[in-house]
Amino acid sequence: MMDKRSNQRQNAYLVIDIGTGNVRVASVLPTGNILCLKRENVHYEKDTDYPDAIFFSPDRLWQQIIEMTQQVLQDADNLNITAITATSQREGVVVLDEQGKALIGMSNHDNRGREWEHLIKDKSAVYATTGRYPTALFSALKLVGLRERKKAIWQKAASFTSISDWVEFMFCDTLAYEHSQASETLLYDIKKGHWSEDLCKVFNLPFNLLPPLVSSGSIKGRVRSAIGEILHMAPDTLVVTGGSDTQVAIKSVAPTLDDVVIVSGTTTPIVKLINTYTVDEKERTWTNRHIDSDTFILEANAGVTGLNYQRLKEIFYPNEDYAVIENELTAISYHQCMASLGSLLADEKSPLTKGGFIFHAPVSHQLTRGDFVWAILWDIACSIYENYKTLCSVRPHTKNYILACGGGVQSRTLRRFLAHLLNKDIIIRDTYWQSSVVGGAFLCNQALNRPIASPNTSEKIVPQDREQYLALYQEWQQVRNTFKKINT
Repeated sequence: MMDKRSNQRQNAYLVIDIGTGNVRVASVLPTGNILCLKRENVHYEKDTDYPDAIFFSPDRLWQQIIEMTQQVLQDADNLNITAITATSQREGVVVLDEQGKALIGMSNHDNRGREWEHLIKDKSAVYATTGRYPTALFSALKLVGLRERKKAIWQKAASFTSISDWVEFMFCDTLAYEHSQASETLLYDIKKGHWSEDLCKVFNLPFNLLPPLVSSGSIKGRVRSAIGEILHMAPDTLVVTGGSDTQVAIKSVAPTLDDVVIVSGTTTPIVKLINTYTVDEKERTWTNRHIDSDTFILEANAGVTGLNYQRLKEIFYPNEDYAVIENELTAISYHQCMASLGSLLADEKSPLTKGGFIFHAPVSHQLTRGDFVWAILWDIACSIYENYKTLCSVRPHTKNYILACGGGVQSRTLRRFLAHLLNKDIIIRDTYWQSSVVGGAFLCNQALNRPIASPNTSEKIVPQDREQYLALYQEWQQVRNTFKKINT
């Protein structure tokens, strides 16, 4: 932490990161070192007009961001914030009226559009252009659901944008949509890199609803004077275009072309950086725009993984930190429990909506809470492995290592599982932990033409004992098949 007694003002960036579960605000040095980080939960409300819909209040979220920013800046009172940027969950959007007032926020796990998926007559054609099989997860169908059942809001709607672009709009009054975020709308031609009028026709959405596209790492504007006064920021503080949280996190580990990166967060995207637009003949993977103009990201996603770990930690280890869990996992030599908890496999048509643990009965006196956590992490590792194999079937991966980042790989047990099961070195950079925040700082460097620090490798885990882990993998497959039968 910076010494508050110093009179020298230190240049830093402000990075706002809105994930599925929480919103974080951080002050970060151009080197990527985080000075202060505040975190609060994002508040969602159930929308009873739909079978499966939630929303958030943009006004409430903005108030949280302002208050956390004040706390972050008070932590080191001699900071000079030179640039602000934002990153956020993919697929989430904020709808605005003609005056720019936010009408409603819809998150990535809002499925209000599911009733209207049938509007897409040729799903394969949409997949070919958008790089993802069209479902209610993506923004266009959230808008359709809003139009069909929230007439009062829809009549006022003049535009919409991603959550990170909306945060930047609130700071600088420039409304735009960044390309990696636009990839998640079903209204964007991934290969050509622009909005598609034909896709708007598929959903019967007006083309003029779409704001201009803007590149990540570009300067969007200067901080609004009213906001600058509240936060005591200089009028020349710049607002820099961020991007989707997965892509920004990837930037923090500095991958090169054809690298595979595991981003272990609430969900777990397994991605490969490619330079040509590639889609899967079987329509299992996603293809996204990266946050530079020349690179695409081929992705298979293991779905809800880290969120399972976080929620079950609150049950089994409510008052202990993750170090206690790791110590107990190290002591486990006999694996008594297997789990299947609803992670996604790209090869499967539908997700498992019921899952659980399987262990020997009657309950052994040797069964511990550590056995359940071991099973959770093994379920995550096996799900990643399955999706990695799908990714490789579309574009082979020949490098002998995989990069991993995100809060999930704070678990050394999970790192070890991944190395042994995927039979690749797992490379952990020193930026891995708050990777989307650090990636945001690197984008500010890019916008300000400052050098971007190269992350260092803090650990390399080498695969070993693979036969043992493959045997455990087969056992996990049997458990998953058991739960698949329950789900049918």
